[in-house]
Amino acid sequence: MRLNASAPPRSTTTPLSLVLTAVLLLVGGLLLALPERAGAAADVLISQGRPATSSSVEDSTFGPEKAFDGVSSTRWASAEGIDPQWLQVDLGPSATVSRVKLVWEAAYAKAYRVEISTDGTTWTRLANETAGNGATDDWTGLTGQGRYLRVYGTARGTSYGYSLFAVEVYGTPGGTTPPPTGSFTVVAAGDIAAQCTASSSSCAHPKTAALAQRIAPSFYLTMGDNQYDDALLSDFRNYYDKTWGAFKAKTRPVPGNHETYDPAGSLAGYKSYFGAIAYPQGKPYYSYDQGNWHFVALDSNSFDDAAQIQWLKDDLARNTKGCLAAYFHHPLYSSGGHGNDPVSKPVWQILYGAKADLVLNGHDHHYERFAPQDPDGRATADGIVEIVGGMGGAEPYDIETVQPNSQKRISGSYGVLKLDLTDTTYTWQYVGTDNQVKDSGPTYTCH
Repeated sequence: MRLNASAPPRSTTTPLSLVLTAVLLLVGGLLLALPERAGAAADVLISQGRPATSSSVEDSTFGPEKAFDGVSSTRWASAEGIDPQWLQVDLGPSATVSRVKLVWEAAYAKAYRVEISTDGTTWTRLANETAGNGATDDWTGLTGQGRYLRVYGTARGTSYGYSLFAVEVYGTPGGTTPPPTGSFTVVAAGDIAAQCTASSSSCAHPKTAALAQRIAPSFYLTMGDNQYDDALLSDFRNYYDKTWGAFKAKTRPVPGNHETYDPAGSLAGYKSYFGAIAYPQGKPYYSYDQGNWHFVALDSNSFDDAAQIQWLKDDLARNTKGCLAAYFHHPLYSSGGHGNDPVSKPVWQILYGAKADLVLNGHDHHYERFAPQDPDGRATADGIVEIVGGMGGAEPYDIETVQPNSQKRISGSYGVLKLDLTDTTYTWQYVGTDNQVKDSGPTYTCH
């Protein structure tokens, strides 16, 4: 526990008047000796509800956002037995930090740093602890400016991990940007149900489904190839329905190429299984809103269908939301076995013209994230962020040809995307079925 000041010992023989005088002198002396404490009451809490990421989580019920939700009983917890670990919050552009208060759970840090950064890459140290003993650490009188603040643990105080009930950052928010509102979480994955069940230890889709349920998002997205190999209705019922089907009512799917292989007709089993969930507007493409986000679900098997392309243009023209995401099966850019798929380029051009923020894909069975780029693959700040999330349960593909602007690639580790969205920002984590965070994306502001 970090103490800022200690009170003098009480005396049972001192007259009351002398006690009051001593207390007044002590308070005045403390304010003179510790001027930063005199101004502490004016500090403003600027971290509550802000987007958060972490190096890992013990499991999905202990996500990084729990340390910033203002609820004293919830907490972030890292993986056990691993150093270092970190917890990071996005404070918004150019915030000024004067105080950081940490409330530790029993799994505390013996050694850690409090750091600030303008870009999430280069960090400046604000505080350093080398002999921590848990409980509450209150760092006052700090002087720091930046967008991102993190607690970087280097030595655990126990054999467990790191766990914080709260990280409270005080200071002045940057510019006039208000704290984000309308926050919600979405789980996404593609390439899901192989023809296997939980009775086989190598069957992955029961594990990704269990992980997805533990995260408990507002809803679920699938990026195609929901059921292998030919997406028969009987296979949907025998495999997908036993795992991801548990939350079918909260799922917003799109089809992949395997859904077109059904001998009963292209997308026949897919349509029969999902019904109006996949065809809410009578077509295998549709749109919907959540908070300040507009989501567009597309059928990339028929990007040569003029009706779908016209519908997309009309839908985007009607959109009034500030953030825009699209998802479909075939990625325009991929470093996996299928590689880049030019069938998606005309749609990218439409989305880029509408200032889309995020595109989610499957098809290649790996995880990959790209820096913002335009339809021609040129890195640009106003570009689209693409994520390939094809590790929902099908056999992994190797990384083959690394594409320009690819920032992170993971193959062989099954998992799901955990997307954290607000009215103005978005970030995500790729969480493995072992409950470990394999990658954390940057926090982006919507175009």
